[in-house]
Formats: sequence, structure tokens, C-alpha cells
Amino acid sequence: MLSWQIGDVRVTQVVELTTASLGPHLLPQATPEAMQSIPWMAPFIDERGRIVLSIHALVIETSEQTIVVDTCIGNDKPRAYPKWNLMQGDFLQRFAAAGFTTEQVDTVLCTHMHVDHVGWNTQWVDGAWQPTFPRAQYLFAEDEWQHWRHEAQEYGPVIEDSVQPIFDAGQAVIVPQHHQVTAEVSLQPTPGHTPGHVSVNIQSNGEAGIITGDMIHHPCQIAHPHWSTLADTDPSAAADTRAEFLQRYGDQPVLVIGTHFAAPTAGHIVKDGDAYRLSYTLMQEI
Repeated sequence: MLSWQIGDVRVTQVVELTTASLGPHLLPQATPEAMQSIPWMAPFIDERGRIVLSIHALVIETSEQTIVVDTCIGNDKPRAYPKWNLMQGDFLQRFAAAGFTTEQVDTVLCTHMHVDHVGWNTQWVDGAWQPTFPRAQYLFAEDEWQHWRHEAQEYGPVIEDSVQPIFDAGQAVIVPQHHQVTAEVSLQPTPGHTPGHVSVNIQSNGEAGIITGDMIHHPCQIAHPHWSTLADTDPSAAADTRAEFLQRYGDQPVLVIGTHFAAPTAGHIVKDGDAYRLSYTLMQEI
């Protein structure tokens, strides 16, 4: 578990799992040879040079609200990917160990509606899918919801078990991609991975941070922004969004927190010759 302070706002990572098995299916360009040739990539690859991805939620604590950004894969859910099918993980125990209760969460933000970002929206209770966070409003970007209402789903009935029950419970709120959540937290459109994909901006007491969502899956895409993943709805738009993001935030005092970056998970984007790299500090997990 890692955490960061951005002005008066605290961001805490709660990891569901880490994996090096998804790389060839997600970013086939990121070969072990290519990864091992990038000097700063060491924390984000395994001993064989395979990219490592972390699936985690990020809890934002402000003076106004406790906000959960993305809710991972979830338990008990039928999924086409065997390792995630009817998974039995300890995410809620880790959430509690980080010092949070499900009842204290005011808002859940889903950067998009892919399988590994909405799973703990719900849990199986008394024979039905019930909201995991009973007091929370769940915010979904309008363009994202409109897309997935009619789109075929590759990994299983994700909308049916992890999104629609939130609407049925009256806890869903459709918002524009530009949406001010609190005085310090807002949404920023970063389309391409999915049509309504958003990142999460934090501005507090003169400091700034941004949670990427899947606009950048892995730090290697900072060095190679033209590498789009096989999971991108519009690979060309995704690459354009990344390039614009890097130009905007390169050499700026903005903490970039990767939604799938393995530890150290966060850093600053800096120029690296004609490209960019992630400047980070290796942190002790608590």
C-alpha cells in the first residue's frame, strides 16, 4: 500500500493483484528486449523483462469527501479470462487494513467501464448483486455509459453485474466528462481507450496530481506514446491523447499516479532527450 499527499488531499493505493501475464495480450510491442533497453524501466518489469501491471483502487481523501477511483475486478463474477473467473480475493480486507470502511465512502468514480475498473462496485449478497459502498454516489461519464449500454462485452456480463445494479439501487449519477466532483477533484476527458474515458485531476493548496486511468496502461507508453494497447477502442485517438498528455504535463510539477503502474506507481513526467520518462522515488510500502 502506497500513499501520496497532494496539498491537503491524501491518495492511498489499495492493490487487488499484480500480474506479469497480461503483457503479450495488451502491449505486444513491449517485448522483454525492448523493456530491458530502457534504463528507468526496472521497477515496472519482472526478472524476465515482462511488463508488470498492478490492478488497484485509489482512495482520495479530501475535507469534503472520501472518493474511490476504480474498483478493480471483484469477487464471484463470471469472467471469460480464467484467472479472473469467479475470483476469490481479499480486496475488502486490504481496504479495511488501509484504514477505510465501505460505509465511509461518499463517491465512487469509474474512469471507464472495463472489467478491471468496476468489479467491486458490487458484491454478491443474499442472492443478488448489491452496491459494495452503500452510501456512495457512483459517477459514470455519460459518453461511457451510452457506449457500453449497447456494446458487446468481451470478458463477461460486466455491465449486468457491476454497473446496472448501481442504477437499480438508485446510486448511479451520469455526469459530463468535464465534471467538478469537489473543490479539489475534477474529471478530465482522455478518450481513445474507450469513448468516454476520463482521468482524475487533483488541485489542492498549490499542488497538483492526476490519476491516469487507462489513458496510459504502463510506463513504457511514456517512452513510446504511439504504442496503443489491443484493448483500446480507438488506438489512434488513444495515442493522440497520450501524446497531448505528455506534452501538457512534461516537466511540470504534477504528480502522475498510474492506475495500472506497479510500485512506485507515481512520479513526474520529464523530458528524456526527444522522448519522455517517468521520474520516480522508490517508496517503502506501508
